[in-house]
Amino acid sequence: MALTSEQIINAHRAIGVIDSGVGGLTVVQEISRRLPRERIIYFGDTARMPYGPRTYDEVRRFTFQMIDFLRHQEIKMLVIACNSATAAGLSYYQEACEQPVLGVIEPGVRAALAKSKNGRVGVIGTVGTIKSSEYEKALRRKNGGLHIVSKPCPLFVLLVENNLVDTPEAKIVVHEYLDPLIGEDIDSLIMGCTHYPLMESLIQEVVGPSINLINSAEEIASEVEAILDHNGMANPLSCEMPRNRFFVSGNPESFEEVGAKLLQRKIKAYRVHLT
Repeated sequence: MALTSEQIINAHRAIGVIDSGVGGLTVVQEISRRLPRERIIYFGDTARMPYGPRTYDEVRRFTFQMIDFLRHQEIKMLVIACNSATAAGLSYYQEACEQPVLGVIEPGVRAALAKSKNGRVGVIGTVGTIKSSEYEKALRRKNGGLHIVSKPCPLFVLLVENNLVDTPEAKIVVHEYLDPLIGEDIDSLIMGCTHYPLMESLIQEVVGPSINLINSAEEIASEVEAILDHNGMANPLSCEMPRNRFFVSGNPESFEEVGAKLLQRKIKAYRVHLT
C-alpha cells in the first residue's frame, strides 16, 4: 500500500523529549524499546539543573527555551520528561505548541492507582515537584480516600548526574530519605522524577520487595504510542536504528558517559548555549 504524503512527513519527524538533565533518558529508553521505528530528539538542560529548587517562573522560562529549540528540529510531539517542569506549567506548554504535549505526572498516577492494594501511596520527587502537590492532587482526583505520603529527595538528582549512585554514601542518603516512608505502610512508591529510575535498584533494596516502585517512564512510552496511533502520526517505515540526536546545555562528556551506560550504546551529545 502506498503511503500518503502525511505518513511520509510523520515518518521523518521526531519525538521531542526534554528534561533538566540525564533523567529523561529513562523515557528515551522506554520509548525506543516500545517504538523502535521512531526517531527521538532529546534536550537536557544540564548547565542549569537541578530544576527542583527553582521558582516556577524560572522553570517555565527554561522549558520554553528548550521547546523553542526543538521546534526547529521538526518534531511531531513533545514529551516533558521532567516532573519539575511538568508541575510548573504543563498547560502553558500545551497551549503554546501545535504538536501534542505530554507530561509525566498523569501516567505515573495511573500506574500507582493500578498497583496499590491498600490505598497507601508514597511520592518522592524534587523540592519543586513535591511543593506543587501536583501528584497528590492528581491522585485525589481519582481516589479521594487515598493515604498519600510525599517526600522531597533533592540529593537523588545530584547522585545521578554525578554518577555516584553505586557508592556507600548514596545508600546512606536513600535510607535517610526513605526510611520514614517505609514506616507509613505504603505499598506503592511513585518515583516522581525521571532521574530516580536510574537508581531504582538501590531504592528497591532500601524499601524492600513489598513496595511497588512506579517508574513513570514505562507509562509515558505507552501513552506516546497511543497518541501517535490516535493521531495517525506513527512512523510506518521500518529501519534498523533510528538516528536519535542529543543536545545539552552543559558539558557533553559527562552526559555521554551516563547516557551510554543507560542506553547501552555510545551516544554523541551536542552542546547548545541557552540564555
